[in-house]
Amino acid sequence: MENGLRDIATALDVLVAAGADRPPASLTPGELIAVNDAFGALRRRVDAAFAPVAAEIARQSRAELGKDSLAKKQGHRSPTALISATTGSTAADAVRLVQVGEATAPRVTLSGERLPAKHRHVAAAVASGELGMWAASAIITLLDRVSLRADAGILDAMEQRLSAMAPGLRPDQLGTLLAHAEAHLDPDGVEPRETERRGERSLTIQQRDGMVVLTAKLDAETAAPVKAAIEGIVTGVLRRTEHADDVEKDRRSVRQMQADALADVCRHALGCTQLPTLPTATVIVRMDLDALRDGVGTATVDGIDHPLSAAAARRLAAEAEIIPCVLGGDSDILDWGRARRLFTVAQKLALGERDGGCASCGAPSARCVVHHIRWWARDGGATDLGNGILLCVGCHHRIHDDGWSIEVEGAGTRAKVWFVPPVWLDPAQTPRLGGRHRYDLAS
Repeated sequence: MENGLRDIATALDVLVAAGADRPPASLTPGELIAVNDAFGALRRRVDAAFAPVAAEIARQSRAELGKDSLAKKQGHRSPTALISATTGSTAADAVRLVQVGEATAPRVTLSGERLPAKHRHVAAAVASGELGMWAASAIITLLDRVSLRADAGILDAMEQRLSAMAPGLRPDQLGTLLAHAEAHLDPDGVEPRETERRGERSLTIQQRDGMVVLTAKLDAETAAPVKAAIEGIVTGVLRRTEHADDVEKDRRSVRQMQADALADVCRHALGCTQLPTLPTATVIVRMDLDALRDGVGTATVDGIDHPLSAAAARRLAAEAEIIPCVLGGDSDILDWGRARRLFTVAQKLALGERDGGCASCGAPSARCVVHHIRWWARDGGATDLGNGILLCVGCHHRIHDDGWSIEVEGAGTRAKVWFVPPVWLDPAQTPRLGGRHRYDLAS
């Protein structure tokens, strides 16, 4: 507790030094980002100091104590209700605090021997202020779920890896990382989970107030071609109208475009076998050569967070408009399937393999354009893979307009892409890892 309070005091000093004692409107963009970072560090420090307290409240409020439960003596039905009421947080936040506090506290055996925390790497990352409660809870939940099916040494190494990679990731990015980690830790469980999810797929069609309401819940294998087809149509519309004048500008929202795209697919399916998709509307199934040959292991699908079993990937790869990307031992591309090998399409596919979609925000490859790192006109940059990067339209404009620079470390599919912010945004210009390597557990 004492160390935690000292950490909070230090974080407060950093916050003031960053400019938090001044009106926000008077801060420069760089100062505003520094204050935001300092507030984030302060919150993580406060949560780290409070988590053990929350765990002790839960221990003294356990069900077997009955009326002697600390929470019930305070007029609350559970420890999480007590914590959420007194902190003003949600019940889910309180549950995470208790979970992390329990999993990161030192343990004592019946004989009095002190043991390290159950999740010592998460505990260290939380104590250092690097890892927040949401990420720590998500990592702990995953590791506990697969603990009976994975080797203890592999679990420990994965915990250390995830604790180092999670800081700075958005919740959706962390979800993708954890999905890949679960497939790595429990490859035999991927196909059973697929079977379970496939059994839960559904589509309901209801009519309400003159509207037809579609509610779908699809497993990854079923969703992949649906998602790719709709995104391909919408992307084509957005590209055609990006530079259109006000008269020709498409006024539909993206949701309306997606609804119309679904109608287009179904309308064409009634009368012909050709769907109205662009060449970008493909499904790329990625797997290594052993998985393709033996049918054992996992694969990934661009635009789908959860890995697939090799069996599901092989089924997908047998469909039309599916491009299997088969990788060798060094992640070299061995085969792109039977897609037409137009140079620009092949380049984009290769960059999609390296970057995993937009290298900045992670948007699917179908929404991206190939950006010259060294600009074509300004720098005389060449149109080759070493000078290319996939960026969605929004990130493309941001890179151009705000003065970001891009550095590529290495070559081929193992190359790492780094985004270097401008001085006005980050005076230290700390490089930020982009692309697929944000989720690469093997690097």
